[in-house]
Amino acid sequence: MGQEMAGPDGLRQDSDRFSLRTVLLAPAPTEQAFAVFTGALTDWWVHEYTWSGPQALAELGMEPRAGGMLYEIGPYGFRSDWGRVLTWDPPRRLVFTWQIGPDRAPLPDPARASEVEVIFEPDGDGRTRVEVEHRHFDRHGEAAEGYRQALTAGWAELLSRYLATLTTLSRHS
Repeated sequence: MGQEMAGPDGLRQDSDRFSLRTVLLAPAPTEQAFAVFTGALTDWWVHEYTWSGPQALAELGMEPRAGGMLYEIGPYGFRSDWGRVLTWDPPRRLVFTWQIGPDRAPLPDPARASEVEVIFEPDGDGRTRVEVEHRHFDRHGEAAEGYRQALTAGWAELLSRYLATLTTLSRHS
C-alpha cells in the first residue's frame, strides 16, 4: 500500500487511493476480540457516527451470519441497515459491505458499496492481531478518494475505542 502512519494506542494505518488498512494488537484472545467486534458494536462504535446520533441511538448490531445485516436502531425503534455480512467465519474472519455513501446517505445497491474485511489472528499471550481493511472506495464514485481520507481518521477513532473496550474487559476478566 502507500502512505503509512502510526496512530494512538498502537494502531498502524496505511492506505492507497481506494483502500485503507489498520492493524492493531488487541489484549484479548481471538474469540473475545471477534465477539466484541461483532456483538458489542454499541459499546465501542462512536455514537456520533450514526444516523440516530448519541441521544437517540438505541442499538448497533450485526446479524451473525453470511447475509446478515449491520444495522442501527434509533428513535421509536426505527431500524436503518447500513451493511451486509458477506463472510462470517468466527473467530477468524469477517467481511461486510459498507453501504453508507460519502454524503452519509444509505446506499441500497451493494455494487456501489465499499467493503470491510477484518482478520483476527492469535498473537501469543492471549493477544490478537486485528487487521481491518476498508477497500473498494472507488465504488463510491467521484468522492471516493476524499471519502477514504475522511474514514482514515474515522477508523482510527473507531478502532481506538474498540481497543479501549477490549482493554477494559480484559482487566475485569
